[in-house]
Amino acid sequence: MKADFYDTLDRQASALLAGEDDVIAAMANFSALLNESLEDLNWVGFYIKREDQLVLGPFQGKVACTRIQLGKGVCGNAAAQNITLRVADVHQFEGHIACDSASNSEIVIPVRRGNEVIAVLDIDSPSFDRFDSEDQLGLEKLVKSLESCLFA
Repeated sequence: MKADFYDTLDRQASALLAGEDDVIAAMANFSALLNESLEDLNWVGFYIKREDQLVLGPFQGKVACTRIQLGKGVCGNAAAQNITLRVADVHQFEGHIACDSASNSEIVIPVRRGNEVIAVLDIDSPSFDRFDSEDQLGLEKLVKSLESCLFA
């Protein structure tokens, strides 16, 4: 059951991040944990908000786009709108930025300090429709735990 999987993963993430207040170190280990734990991914990592753009942060995967304007692509839209975006087929997403042509589906979750978006967690898959509503709920819970560890 996916909910149980994500509950276990959340406990692992919380233990891994306990006492760590450096954003880069926490994001690096968090992305490594997700990359090791989730199946059927080809990229997982963070883009950190810097003024009107997102700048590449810690990640696992192939080389990636370095900068994304707010409001552009899946990541830029998720950050600008302060919402999770789950895209079953990135090729159908208007304005999709193809950093890796092997990516076919994507989920992007804002990372917040209070109500302010400070980064996004971006996860790509080579499979179409890889992420469902249970994945979204589980990953949003994990991001809440990351926020709690960093900004409590």
